[in-house]
Amino acid sequence: MVWVSDFTYVKVAGRFYYICAIIDLYARKVIACRVSAKIDRFLAIDTLRDAARLRGVSKGVLFHTDRGCQFTSVDFRKVIDELGMVQSFSAKGHPYDNAVMECFFKYLKKEELNRRSFQSVEQLKQRLVSYISGFYNPLRPHSHNHGLPPNQAESIFFQYFACPLY
Repeated sequence: MVWVSDFTYVKVAGRFYYICAIIDLYARKVIACRVSAKIDRFLAIDTLRDAARLRGVSKGVLFHTDRGCQFTSVDFRKVIDELGMVQSFSAKGHPYDNAVMECFFKYLKKEELNRRSFQSVEQLKQRLVSYISGFYNPLRPHSHNHGLPPNQAESIFFQYFACPLY
């Protein structure tokens, strides 16, 4: 299993808030997403813990990110070790390794966030949940999945191999 993660930002009531998301690369499914007023290691740690809890697995997962200070911090590394994950970084000067995350953020902004103005962080969080749970994971087709949305691609995989979530 490979999970990728990164950050983006959105303006809310005149100030920036930061979104950290994690995608399971197999079906391009967003498995965790958090919002914070700060782009720090705590946002990254909390999002990672959410992903591990929601997926029910972490041991042996390859967790790939860029070399941002949030992901290279000692505190983040401790959580990676605690969860039994393997950390992977993009090579210096090669941001394309994280292209899946950049693509997700591009479509999130294009299809959902840039069309709206947010007066509160709660409004932003509601739109994120609505977009990810109501459209992106269950309905949005992906070329990687041969035109299937992430939930359907993942469901077919587990049905075919008749195994639990991991």
